[in-house]
Amino acid sequence: MAIKSYIEAVTEALAEEMEADPRVFVLGEDVGVRGGVFRATAGLIERFGEDRVMDTPLAESAIVGVAIGAAMAGMRPVAEIQFADFIMPAFNQIVSEAARIRYRSNNDWDCPLVIRAPYGGGVHGALYHSQSVEALFHHVPGLKIVAPSTPYEVKGLLKAAIRDEDPVLFFEHKRCYRLIKGDVPEGDYTLPIGKANVKREGTDITVFTYGLMVHYCLEAADIVAKEGISAHIVDLVTLKPLDKDAILEGTARTGKVLIVHEDNKVGGIGAEVSAMIAEEALFELDAPIARLCGPEIPAMPYMPPLEKFYMLNPNKIADAMRKLAEF
Repeated sequence: MAIKSYIEAVTEALAEEMEADPRVFVLGEDVGVRGGVFRATAGLIERFGEDRVMDTPLAESAIVGVAIGAAMAGMRPVAEIQFADFIMPAFNQIVSEAARIRYRSNNDWDCPLVIRAPYGGGVHGALYHSQSVEALFHHVPGLKIVAPSTPYEVKGLLKAAIRDEDPVLFFEHKRCYRLIKGDVPEGDYTLPIGKANVKREGTDITVFTYGLMVHYCLEAADIVAKEGISAHIVDLVTLKPLDKDAILEGTARTGKVLIVHEDNKVGGIGAEVSAMIAEEALFELDAPIARLCGPEIPAMPYMPPLEKFYMLNPNKIADAMRKLAEF
């Protein structure tokens, strides 16, 4: 089993699916000759040609609109939004068209479309290159949302998303691209969309998180373990549909829940997780549900001290863990 980076897992999954299925093609800004702004599609145009690796104009609505049409016509498009921040012009296409095609056609049509989008901060990207937009789509029935944290999950879930018959938003944390490395099996495998993963067994508090924050939470768990606090870390992995069984099981395990995400707190994914626990596992709780999230400001600042203020880190998370454990 080879050690690969998060972004190498993206490239490998795309290449293998394009090799296996001629209906799979990639489109987006700079995905061809340049190989993507982060190099996620490097080498694909040389291998598969410009008919299957398409550079597009800077027009996100058109990228997604073309991909929706191609998906309805039997193709398997993988559309790249260069930064998740710029997905807003395509919001109407995603919500009003892709998400509703199966429902409004009474199951006569489907839309097997994947939209890849790098999200998140911590890379000095400032206002328009650091946003977390997953919650904006979480409200929409008909969409699946995946936010993997490891190269192993990236490859298995991206391949599963490409083979899925319905639209999948595939959010890749850009800070993970070259920071996170891990074992990735050679050859074909998929992972089920909709399943959370326990990343660390614990007995005192349970933490639900996803993306880059999984790694920060694991670091924080190491810190508080030295103080006698045992943290149970659950990576949600799929944000829509949430893995209800894993959330309820993790809640019952310790009775104390901390939800951690980089996105703003109000209306974030954590709010839905919290509501699910309150509705179905209230009497398993020994403490109020706690959330540690991004502050309620419009976007990530550029100035390093302000970006540091916005971003969570292992020490901030460790403090929240201590507070919950002491309740």
